[in-house]
Order: sequence, then C-alpha cells, then structure tokens
Amino acid sequence: MKEIRFVSADEAVSHIPSHCHIHLSSVASVPHILIQALCRRADAGDITDLHFHHFHTEGPAPYSEPRYEGIFFEQGFFVGPNVRKNVNAGYADYLPVHLGESQKLYRSGIIPLEAALVNISRPDSNGMVSLGTSVDCSVAAIETAKIVIGVMNPHVPFAHGDLVPLDSFDYLVEDDAPLVTAAFAEPTPTEVLIGRNCAALVEDGDCIQMGIGALPNALAAQLSSHKHLGLHTEMFADGLLRLIRSGVIDGQCKKIDTGKVVASFLLGSEEVYRFIDDNPAVLMKDIKYTNDPWIISRNPHMKAINSATEVDLTGQISADSIGTRIFSGTGGQLDFVRGAYMSEGGKSITAFASRTNKGKNKIVAEINPGGGIVTPRADAHWIVTEYGAVDLTGRSLQERAKLLISIAHPDDREMLDRQAFERFGPHWHNFSI
Repeated sequence: MKEIRFVSADEAVSHIPSHCHIHLSSVASVPHILIQALCRRADAGDITDLHFHHFHTEGPAPYSEPRYEGIFFEQGFFVGPNVRKNVNAGYADYLPVHLGESQKLYRSGIIPLEAALVNISRPDSNGMVSLGTSVDCSVAAIETAKIVIGVMNPHVPFAHGDLVPLDSFDYLVEDDAPLVTAAFAEPTPTEVLIGRNCAALVEDGDCIQMGIGALPNALAAQLSSHKHLGLHTEMFADGLLRLIRSGVIDGQCKKIDTGKVVASFLLGSEEVYRFIDDNPAVLMKDIKYTNDPWIISRNPHMKAINSATEVDLTGQISADSIGTRIFSGTGGQLDFVRGAYMSEGGKSITAFASRTNKGKNKIVAEINPGGGIVTPRADAHWIVTEYGAVDLTGRSLQERAKLLISIAHPDDREMLDRQAFERFGPHWHNFSI
C-alpha cells in the first residue's frame, strides 16, 4: 500500500491555480478545512476566479458570499439553503443538470476540472478508500481533475460500493471534524395524509425511491406494515433507515443488487452514517449508476416518489424554482420518473401538499412565470396530495385538469374550474371523465 503522507490544508490548496474549476464533495461530507484554506489565500490576495461545482452542500458556503465576488464563483448543480439567497441575488449561480448527468460534465471535459477536493475514509488493507456519505459525481471528479486532494477523516464511514485507490490522491490532509447531520423531520398532519395516499400505491415487493424530509418520513411511517421492499435511490435518511432495520426493506425482490440498499449520497443522523460503515448490505455508488433510468428500470415495480413546488392543470411539474427564484435544482427527479415508468409494473409519483405554508395553491392554472418545468407533462403520471391520488397517464389535457382539480384544496377548486373554463372554452363544463 502506498505510504500515507499528509500535508497541511494550506499546503494542499497552494497548488491550485487561479482561473480554474474546482469540485467539492457534497451534502454531509464537505471538505470545509480546504475551503477555509482557500479563503485564507483569497484574503491574502493570492488567488482569483475559482469556479466551484458540487451537489448541495451543508454548512458554511463562503464561496457564494458577496465578499468574495470576483474571486470565488459558486456554480452548484443543486441549490441548498446555505447558498439560496446569494444565488438569487446574483452573487452565486446555479448550473442546471440532471444529477445523473452531472458526472458526464466532468468525464466529457465540458467542465475542465483543475482540482477535486473530497472527504475520504481511512484506507482498507488493499489501499482503497471510500467517499463515505457522498459518492455522487466525486468519482468522476477524481478521475478527471489535474489535482486531487483527499481529506482523510475518521468520521467518514467506509461505505461499500464504488471505492477509490489511495494513490489517486496527489495530496492528503487530516481532519477530524464531524460530518454534518440532519435531525429527523416530524411530519405534519397534512403530510401524514399525503404519506398514506402514497403508501396505497406501493405494494409488497416493490422497489422504492424517495428523499429526505418530513414528507418522505411520513410515507416511510405508512409503509411499516409492508413486506420485502427494495431501495434504489439517490439518497436516504432516518425515515427509511427505520424500515431497513425493521426488515420492511430487505431487497429480496430486486432483480439487480438483490438484497442491497443502493444510494449515492446521504444526509441524516450519525446513526445513518454508522449504519453504512463497513456494511456490505449498502452500496454507495457513482451517480451515473444510481440515476441511470435504464438501470433504475431493471428492478420491477419501481415506485419513484418525488415532490413539486407547483403542478399546472396539464400536468407540468415545477420543482426547482418558484417563479424565477431558484429554490433547489432539477436533481434526479426526471431520472427516476423515467426509470420508474420504464420499469415493469413501475409508477412515478409526485406528492405534495395542495397549498403552501402561506396558503397559496400549488395546483395552478399556469406555472408562475419563470418557473422551471422539471418534469414535462408527457412524463407526469401519478399526482398525490392530502386529498387523494390521480393517474394522468394516457389522459388528455381536459381530463388531466378535471383530475387535478379533484385533489386540489377544496377552497381552490371553484377558482381552478373557472380558470379551466377560460382555457378550454365553453365545452369544459360538458366534459366529464
């Protein structure tokens, strides 16, 4: 095994030139020690024009702040709460991409990476390290970057799946900062109802995909009496961990990766991170694998469950923005929507509350001007709110409008019916499904 030699964070980043693109490992496993060292170089006037790429990151994000304008430029593939304000103010930016194709931006050379900065585990006896909770597109970054810096951290779990040889790294830095955690989000009564409506579409033996937050937790709670579920997903957190530990998710009906949990990145409690450590039942994989619609479709009865900011009466789904305001990103929604629909017996499910916390309707006549369409109307299938579930597959525009109005908030249905009449003309009220 290659001899491990460590340098300081300042020494490691001193080799990064100005005017270049940098990849950061993401979500819970951000190499903050290297970011801080780059900030010290910037404060000293020693570097300029660095472009940062990553999935959403947890913790401080100085590379998006106004004080580093012209020195750092954030161009993330997904927008998290720590950069959202600065992205929408123009100090940082968002690079739209399906997460499954993010790695292709590196591997194709569309984004020429100068440096990859990643957190890694301690090596095994074969000299292999794990990227722990954040494999995402970091494997591609390590393969293609001119300078690869690994931060070896004992808190990074040694996750099975896609491993990296220790000799891939040009510089190694030590750090013992704990990974960022996220508390279990308790669902509201509305989210419990949505979870119940979604769970009714999931059968024993299905393979599921969903994310993190109160709504996925509500759905997970409603699946507690199911049997032999599989999990192939971008990410999972504590809600799904409970189903794994209880044996509801055992993967025995999966046709590929049978008996395995497959994911690409995680955000949850320390219990989640401990669970994947040296656990051969969990595979943390390159996003190229987890989000490939063809691979997703190879597991029969795939149920992909995602969310939305707005859905219009024809089934167009907005999920990355609220009007022109970027809220998150395209993510892997369409990857899983298409993979689930291609799967034998699969279903794509979009679940959300009928109204926002401020009482604004989310089933709308038209998407807010500037809002991004993440899932086109032709790809919209099951839509779920607290008022029910409707299947738009094979339905015309007017049929879709009738169905969607039926699961809108009751106080919004008359308004939506009037707006549908204005759109579809005088025959609207004579139309039934």
